[in-house]
Amino acid sequence: MAGSTDTAGAPADRLGRLRATALSVYAGLFYAVLYLPILLLVVLSFNDSQSIGLPFKGVTLRWFEEVLGSSAMRTSIANSVLLGIASSVIATVLALMLALGFRNDFAFKNLLMKVVLLPILVPGIVGGVIYLVFFGYAELPFGVWSTALPVHITWVLPFAFLTLFPRVHGLDRSLEEAAADLGARPWVTFRRVTFPLIKPGVVATTMFAFTLSFDEFIRTLFSIGNERTVPVHLWSLLSDQMAPFLPAVGVVIMAISMMVSLAGFALSARADRRPR
Repeated sequence: MAGSTDTAGAPADRLGRLRATALSVYAGLFYAVLYLPILLLVVLSFNDSQSIGLPFKGVTLRWFEEVLGSSAMRTSIANSVLLGIASSVIATVLALMLALGFRNDFAFKNLLMKVVLLPILVPGIVGGVIYLVFFGYAELPFGVWSTALPVHITWVLPFAFLTLFPRVHGLDRSLEEAAADLGARPWVTFRRVTFPLIKPGVVATTMFAFTLSFDEFIRTLFSIGNERTVPVHLWSLLSDQMAPFLPAVGVVIMAISMMVSLAGFALSARADRRPR
């Protein structure tokens, strides 16, 4: 009987090992496709060569010096950072107000929620053309603050709402009701009860919204006019020439986005650990 059990268990063991091997190969291919291009970009940004590509001819930092030493690049970075801060803060505040409002029942609630999420469903190039036509008819001067800012807020807002709404919806409203019973006004209840509970989500949402705004290209291209953000400036460099410092530009963009994301995760985790 023991021999027959071992014989029956052998195919199952082989099948399990085969499945584990297949999953390992799949995971390896997945991570290779995901991260090897990023690794190649980083390697090429240090390549001491006048052309973009291999072979690797040596290590140099001159491409980063050229990128950071360019006044046009510094201006585009400043535009992207300031635009990202403004649009993320405004969009997060609006999303928080919407999330708090959607806790209550009112007429056309489902329709309004679909309207809030509509920008996600509109393709970027279609949205860009719509903004271009609208601002043209409105005779608004194209620029970072006049046209690109409302475009970025419109683009970031639904993502901020989707991030915040579950957190706000899951709040225990009895805590707010208890504060109201003790005489706290609505603003005091929000400031001292509601906001501390959702603060980690608000911080994470703001950082996430910043990265969305910082990396946005298509809608920005149609709405920013002659000014430049980092993605638009990179596109203009690509359209003019394949300069050898372009990988360094990509690394700078990626580094800023990663630092903001890591800072958001750290602040959110710290706020979660803080005793209430």
